[in-house]
Amino acid sequence: MNSMLHLINKSPFERTALDSCLRVAKAGSSILLIEDGVYAALKNAAHAIKISTRMEDFSFYVLGPDVAARGLGDTPLIEGITVVDYEGFVDLVAEHEVTQSWL
Repeated sequence: MNSMLHLINKSPFERTALDSCLRVAKAGSSILLIEDGVYAALKNAAHAIKISTRMEDFSFYVLGPDVAARGLGDTPLIEGITVVDYEGFVDLVAEHEVTQSWL
């Protein structure tokens, strides 16, 4: 069981939540990109390299309905990010001892 789930809900183009999380999160943690945080999961986005280079340290997830809600359903995501639905979101919260939201 991973002990911590980190939730990123801000766009990496507007806030530093993703950078802060990647800097302080412990290896083995999970990171779920939700709401505008899903922009960080886009394969050709400026922040893709930050996630791609940390795949061995963290498990990355993105909330599929939030990707679709932003009209990005056909946009390629970074390889290795797991897409979850709302049920998967709930499962991730239940599987982790602590959930940290980054603002």
